Amino acid sequence: MTNAALSIAGMECRRTIRAVTGDRTKILVMAAIGVFAFGPLTVVALLLLPELGEEVAAGAVDSEMASMILEIVPGVVAVVWLFAVLMAAIRTVTTAAKIDKPACLLISTRLRNVVVGVVGAEIVLFSLWVVPPAVVLSSAFASGTGTILPVVIAPLVVVLLLVTAVPVGFVIGVCFRHLITVYEPIARYRTPLLALLALAYFGSIATGWFNEITAVLFDLLGDGPLGWPGHLLLVAIPGISPSSTAAIGALVATAVVAPLAIFAGEAVARVHWYADPARTGDETVSDADSSNRLAELLSYGLAQPTRTVAVTAIRRTKRAPIRLAYVAYPLFGTLFFAQEIIQTGTVPTYLAVLLCLYVVWGAGVLFTLNPLGDLGQALSAVLTSTLSGTDAIRGRMIAGSLVGVPVAIIVAIAMGLVSPLSLEATGALVVGSAVGALVTPGLAAGIGSVFPRFGTVKVTNNSEAVMPSKMAFLVYTVAIMLPAGAATVLYTDSAALIAEIATMTATIIPQVEATFEASTVTTLSWTILVIGLIAPPVAYRYAVERFDWYRLE
Repeated sequence: MTNAALSIAGMECRRTIRAVTGDRTKILVMAAIGVFAFGPLTVVALLLLPELGEEVAAGAVDSEMASMILEIVPGVVAVVWLFAVLMAAIRTVTTAAKIDKPACLLISTRLRNVVVGVVGAEIVLFSLWVVPPAVVLSSAFASGTGTILPVVIAPLVVVLLLVTAVPVGFVIGVCFRHLITVYEPIARYRTPLLALLALAYFGSIATGWFNEITAVLFDLLGDGPLGWPGHLLLVAIPGISPSSTAAIGALVATAVVAPLAIFAGEAVARVHWYADPARTGDETVSDADSSNRLAELLSYGLAQPTRTVAVTAIRRTKRAPIRLAYVAYPLFGTLFFAQEIIQTGTVPTYLAVLLCLYVVWGAGVLFTLNPLGDLGQALSAVLTSTLSGTDAIRGRMIAGSLVGVPVAIIVAIAMGLVSPLSLEATGALVVGSAVGALVTPGLAAGIGSVFPRFGTVKVTNNSEAVMPSKMAFLVYTVAIMLPAGAATVLYTDSAALIAEIATMTATIIPQVEATFEASTVTTLSWTILVIGLIAPPVAYRYAVERFDWYRLE
């Protein structure tokens, strides 16, 4: 690696690390995921691996177990390599292939230096995630076996996998990014294509197909070249006799594949980085036509300012749908129920209600949860114009209801058909969803006016948008969930059950003696429901007043 490539790799690593460390929220989320997802597993591994190492060193591995290990480890390593290629390709599409200031970088050094520097930075960044755990776990195992070989070989195998997987992933990622950003027939439909790919990926996980595909790849690739690093890893385990030819082949294959992948990466990067992005000139025309049709539809009964605000809100979202990416986040929770739905052939009642509640929640989130911050740089111009708070807030509310109410009705009817809900319950669900989608934009407008956000946040690695504040999300979600829960308790007449559960829960707490009556739960539910019904018009009036009297500091 030349000095220029080293400089580029160091610069890319510093930029990525600064971007991560500069976002405290991202650090906290990553730390929470690390503690809750990998913390227990790491603790258990550190406790068991030394004992396992002692047993292996004492000769506890018989010939049958050794044969099974020789079959499993190469297959696991092959699947891990494919997963690393996939992650590297995703990183390339979203981040690595989009170099900063390309006009400056590409003319200041050779293209090969840029490719080597970018790929080298990705290898280092991946290593920061996987090499330390490999060292810790292998050290725990080595402490039991009494040999240092696991501490040396396990990180070596991890590095070998990254040195080949990351360049191969870079080639695949650059090719895919070229298709969706440069090749016009595909770039024109980039958003639906990416949505379909994401749906296919998460759908395969939810339906169990991902596990079946992984099992097929495990059986298919374990005995091939992709499984050779597994034999190298088994050299560190006493009592196992891996194939020395496969272990040496892993080293030779790495020395051959990595340079070839870099060479291929240079070729595809030359095509992609020096190409002009795709231009689809018909988007503006179609947007204008659809906006004119919508404005004509809203012209009946709505004032011009209100109509303009509603159309503008919908038009901006259509042009930049990434602004609403956060609305889809709760949908990922439904993936946990997909396999149950497929097996039973019906949607559980509670999930049908939750999906309708999600639509009601989304109707307010779409356009009204940040009415001041969404204006962006135009805020000062709008505040000094003749636009009143009534027109500004009402226009956004109408935009949210135009989208939310039809979707709520369709989803509620669909859930009634595919779930065990009775006809009466389905009718109540349809009416409740439609009314909820109609009034939640007003509630969201008031809460968003109390907790505005004016700065942009990163939605993806390369996309920024003005999103509602975390406090607005939290307060709005609670303001939806509490009345919905109260209505459910009253409709299903489950106050006695809730009181019994609350009483049992209170007995668990030491020195606390409390008994909850069903009448208390009923009264509390009615109180919450009434407050929930009053909240939307009050929030709407507050949002109007806040807009009219807002002053820039």
